[in-house]
Amino acid sequence: MSVWKKLFTAVKGGVNDAAENVADGQALRILDQEIREAREELKRSDHALTQIIAKRKLSEQKIASLTSSSAEYEAHAKAANSKGDQTLALDCARKVAELRTQVEAEQQYLEQFANSESSLRSNIRQAKDNLRRMEQQVDIVKATESVQKAQTAVSSSHLGANSRMKTATESLDRIQKRQQQRQAELEAASELASEASGDDLEKRLAEAGIKGGKTSADEELARILGS
Repeated sequence: MSVWKKLFTAVKGGVNDAAENVADGQALRILDQEIREAREELKRSDHALTQIIAKRKLSEQKIASLTSSSAEYEAHAKAANSKGDQTLALDCARKVAELRTQVEAEQQYLEQFANSESSLRSNIRQAKDNLRRMEQQVDIVKATESVQKAQTAVSSSHLGANSRMKTATESLDRIQKRQQQRQAELEAASELASEASGDDLEKRLAEAGIKGGKTSADEELARILGS
């Protein structure tokens, strides 16, 4: 592969990576927006469920009231019949039939409300579970992204620190070598100065015992005792 092709491939790969990063970031923003909208829809669903529950309870109360009235008029029909008032007894019986018809109609409404409530409860529960899972997955993705960015930053800093440490160590090594060279030069200059002043010759004669040097303590004691 030629250099230009390699360069083109590298640039193209970088562009693709950048485009994917942008797309991924956009995808997360879309998910956040959809999650917010889903929450709002669930709030409306909860409100609708509340209304259905209220209607179901009202229907139950109405059925209870109609049933109570029906039982009351049945008692009236029996009482009228026992007194021989057939007309009043029939009127009460018609009222009971009317109330029973209302109860049957209301019972159908109650069943519809109960079925709608059950279905809506199930759907809302499932929707909330799905939303909760989606929120958890988005949170995990965001947390993982943050951790990986931090790890990348730390890794880059570590590499930079290692590079700086290597440079500093090399500088320290050069300084030490330069100091060693300077010390050797100073010692050499001192030796040359000693030779030039004759001190070196006197030192060499004293070491050879040709010319007196320092007297030891034993020699000094022997001299004192012998005098």
